[in-house]
Amino acid sequence: MDMSEELIQMGHGSGGLLMRRLVADLFARRFDNPALRDLDDAATLELPPGQIAFTTDAYVVKPLFFPGGDVGKLAVCGTVNDLAVMGAVPRYLAASFTLEEGLPLATLERVVTSMAAAAREANVAVACGDTKVVARGEADGMFITTAGVGVYEGVGPARAPLEAGDAVILSGTLGDHGVAVMVAREQFKLETPLESDCAPLGELCAVMREAAPRIKFMRDPTRGGLAAALNEAAAANGVGIEIYEENVPLNEDVVAVCEILGLDPYLVANEGKVVAVAPAEEAEALVAAMRRHPLGERAAIIGEVVAEPKRVFVRTVVGGTRILEMPLADQLPRIC
Repeated sequence: MDMSEELIQMGHGSGGLLMRRLVADLFARRFDNPALRDLDDAATLELPPGQIAFTTDAYVVKPLFFPGGDVGKLAVCGTVNDLAVMGAVPRYLAASFTLEEGLPLATLERVVTSMAAAAREANVAVACGDTKVVARGEADGMFITTAGVGVYEGVGPARAPLEAGDAVILSGTLGDHGVAVMVAREQFKLETPLESDCAPLGELCAVMREAAPRIKFMRDPTRGGLAAALNEAAAANGVGIEIYEENVPLNEDVVAVCEILGLDPYLVANEGKVVAVAPAEEAEALVAAMRRHPLGERAAIIGEVVAEPKRVFVRTVVGGTRILEMPLADQLPRIC
């Protein structure tokens, strides 16, 4: 199937010959695995007994391609990471594509190829999917919805009550994804190109749970960034969280762009970072193990849980404090 000049037509979502060709020549070929190969109405999966983790998300990023990733890679990593931070081993994905009439098939092929590569890196199988086509102007090119299944291998979810004295650990720099997408969208000219941190976190999360068996909380701080993740944790546990500004790893170029645009990097989305809470006595070993992994090289203890209820605040480098509120809305829409 030559896709170099062909465009998406309404018929590609009709269930007829055009759709069957698209499924067979593109999706089934790129995502090939035993669960998908029969192309039945539902995939038959092999899962061990016990609990599973199950999640879903939609990806409407603009632009479709950005430094460090694209909507396809993002759809895989975002869903895989939601499973991994729960302590589950990601196994299967479902993928649904909403395509706009007139989208170049070459663009779709590029996205699907990237998505398949990300799935292989994350060691997950795209087991089933769907394709719909809408009229021009109704989908902004392409939207992808994914669902994911993960299994708990010998341990349950990474979830336990937070207590005063627990350490807060971050795997790396904040805001890389959101700022990279915004720079690409607005076509800002920068001397140093910024790249999204989009990456599958399954291996890193497994390393973390092995190094800190009593880890209490893991979250990938996507929309709303670190601020949203920590405010949710504090409110759910009736505790406060104090962040030490001098310990928080930041990319200088990200900080510079945030200052120009009036953004707070603590509120900007990430797609390849983990924030965790662990007992203080396990924190140093946890950070050391994380730093041995490529996705955790700049891991650091950035704060601690305190008794003050349901409040997150930052201890600044000059000795003051500022409240880190739950974001009212997304600073940067359409970034995931």
